Amino acid sequence: MLQVVAALIEHDGKILACQRARGQRFELMWEFPGGKVEPGEIPEQALLRELREELAVNAKIGRELLRTKHSYPEMTEPIELIFLSASAPPEEIQNLAFEQIAWRTPELLRELDFLAADREFIDKLVSGAIRRDGPR
Repeated sequence: MLQVVAALIEHDGKILACQRARGQRFELMWEFPGGKVEPGEIPEQALLRELREELAVNAKIGRELLRTKHSYPEMTEPIELIFLSASAPPEEIQNLAFEQIAWRTPELLRELDFLAADREFIDKLVSGAIRRDGPR
């Protein structure tokens, strides 16, 4: 099973969402920043690395918010998706990898065409089932 990490980065009540670039698998779909956990990494290290690569930011990684599994027909193996809270100064965030990035309130995230694996997380955010607090 492929392990993937994703960050919940929040500022002023809004959450950072990222649109996958054209030409990538699942192009133009929305997601939370993050990526694959490489061999020898723990989820927190992987997320820190991914946020540097995608957003040029040294984020503070917080607690795990949700862990879920999902299978995409387009992929040969299922993924385990781990959502972690993270914080980063918004003025330092640079879009290095995405078609676009956007700050949205949790309710307005539903207007974006998110990857299927992220939708459970969004539903739990909106319902309040997931506490949105910062890093430890």
